[in-house]
Amino acid sequence: MFHEHRDLITELKQSDAHFQKLFKEHNELDTEIDKLENDVVKASSRESEIEMMKRRKLALKDEIGHYLAEKSKA
Repeated sequence: MFHEHRDLITELKQSDAHFQKLFKEHNELDTEIDKLENDVVKASSRESEIEMMKRRKLALKDEIGHYLAEKSKA
């Protein structure tokens, strides 16, 4: 994700609390989605919850992208 901003991401993860929060939440959702999707029983019974999580993850990715674009201009 955002390989072209690798150095900026590393810097922001160490120095920017807002970015840390966004990045952490995105990664936690990614892990949780993977865990649920790999458990066939949970995946079928929690399909709508997984979809909501995927939408939130995508929204976070968009927000992170905008944040990185803004910071890279500065």
